Amino acid sequence: MGESINVVLRGFYLDSVALMRLSVALSARPGVDEAAVMVATPSNLALLEQAGLLTGEGRGASANDAVIAVRANDGAALVAAAQFAQAELETARAPLNATAAAPLTLDGTLREHPTLNLALISVPGEYAALEAHRALERNLHVMLFSDQVSLADEIALKARARDRGRLIMGPDCGTALICGVPLGFANAVPSGPVGIVAASGTGLQELSVRLARAGLGISHGIGVGGRDLSTAVGAISTYSAIDALEADEDTEHIVVISKPPDASIARAVLERLARLDQPALACFLGLETLDGAAAPWFNTLEAAALEVLRNAGVANSLDVTAPPLARATGAVVGLYSGGTLCAESQTVLRERGLDVGSNIPVPGVRNVGLDDEGHRLIDLGADEFTRGRPHPMLEPQVRAEVLADVLTRAGVGVVLLDVVLGYGGHADPVSAIVATLERPENNRPVLIASICGTDIDPQGLDACTARLKEAGILVAPSAATAARWAADSIGV
Repeated sequence: MGESINVVLRGFYLDSVALMRLSVALSARPGVDEAAVMVATPSNLALLEQAGLLTGEGRGASANDAVIAVRANDGAALVAAAQFAQAELETARAPLNATAAAPLTLDGTLREHPTLNLALISVPGEYAALEAHRALERNLHVMLFSDQVSLADEIALKARARDRGRLIMGPDCGTALICGVPLGFANAVPSGPVGIVAASGTGLQELSVRLARAGLGISHGIGVGGRDLSTAVGAISTYSAIDALEADEDTEHIVVISKPPDASIARAVLERLARLDQPALACFLGLETLDGAAAPWFNTLEAAALEVLRNAGVANSLDVTAPPLARATGAVVGLYSGGTLCAESQTVLRERGLDVGSNIPVPGVRNVGLDDEGHRLIDLGADEFTRGRPHPMLEPQVRAEVLADVLTRAGVGVVLLDVVLGYGGHADPVSAIVATLERPENNRPVLIASICGTDIDPQGLDACTARLKEAGILVAPSAATAARWAADSIGV
């Protein structure tokens, strides 16, 4: 099984995104069987214990420390890997081109920058609610990037924010565009008249990208967290965000995006949208029916985008002619990094008459896993795939490993992939996919990728498209289009 070592860095903190990327790089080192680098919160230590990576040294770490945990097949590889990780961590934490010490506290930051009015919080979930309350106490809006915040804490934070006239975006809010500034994972899109309220990060990204490609920009994209439209939370932040967009002179159209909420919440949100002076609509992904709707709603991002364009008087430029499609026999398997893109694709395939399953099923879709049979669309960003591992948008190699396995399976006719560009994502989301395609083209399933991105995203839409096509992958402009091409390929 090899030897294990833990190195504890006292009083060390680095964002979990950077730590997860280092974990992947460390695991790929020669002689290393498994590795992880984590802040030593109780939940993270439990993960290391379950993985058999925790030693006595690591058990003595506190939540203010970081733990490097490595298992290798010999002592030399173990020491080399630990030294590599320590050096990488120190480099990552060192300030770039710093001429003065950065403030270490919220109060210190506000003393130096008194006009700031928004705090982005990304700390382990056990401590996120406390930091958000501290920000609210100082009258700041909050983008709560952290996940693993309890439902009770979320409700208390949002109620307090509402009472103070502030906004809580999150928890687990990965995407926002505020006054044209991208926060978390967001695409480079032009400023314009459309305001988006989204309980879905990739939903906000996909809609803003589709509108941008048609020439329509975004005023603000406000994330509210995936649970905001639940019955328990009651859409507190959604209503606050709608209020803010209604009062914003630059916002002429408003869209709310969510996976299907409870019918009473959906109706209430639509009633609020119906009272706006601006044209407004909702996208409830995968929702089948809703009686008594006061405002327009759609169940795909594609349909919502088309309606926004129509309201804005912009010619529809979203239609794309399908390229010649190879006929495929077998199941359609989707390997997604964006959960909302996975949800939209399920709706498209259902509308084509396919019996489809997913690990994040929309209404009418079977609940299945990757190893089940039949047509299945899998969100690789779901908890069962990311517990203790980086999200595939942060580290594409995570999906590449799954892709390599799926390509060897019998009965797979089409593989669907999404590639999400933009700020916060991996600098090169394509190389891991291309490197996996080692089988001869005529022996592998039909591969169809969609790209959520613009020509001014850091990764480069045109460059990513060209590289995927060179590898023999069909490239669709959206997840919905890719799903339709998949259905065409298997003849339905």
